[in-house]
Amino acid sequence: MVKRIHKKIARKRIDFLFDEAAKAAVSNDLKLAKRYALLARKIGMRYNVTLRSRQKRRVCKRCYSYLYPSINCRVRLKDGKLVTPCGECGTINRYVYRER
Repeated sequence: MVKRIHKKIARKRIDFLFDEAAKAAVSNDLKLAKRYALLARKIGMRYNVTLRSRQKRRVCKRCYSYLYPSINCRVRLKDGKLVTPCGECGTINRYVYRER
C-alpha cells in the first residue's frame, strides 16, 4: 500500500515538472526546461513510474533536453513516422504513428 502511494505522488510530481518545463520553454529558458525534464525522468526511474507517451516524446533520447516544437525542435511527418530532430544535440527522434 505504501508503494502505491509513493507511485501516485511520483506521478503527480512528474506531471507537475513537465508542466513547468513547458512554461520554461515558452519563456525561452531552455536550461531550466531541460533540468525539469531530467528531474522528472529521475523521479520516474527511482519510483519505477513510466513516463506517459506524450511525455516521452517531449524529451530527447540522447541529451534529455525538453523538446518544444518551433523553439528547439521541428516536427515532421515522414513515411509513417513522427520525426523530431533535437535543436541542441541534433539527434533525430523517430516515433511510429498509425493513420486512421
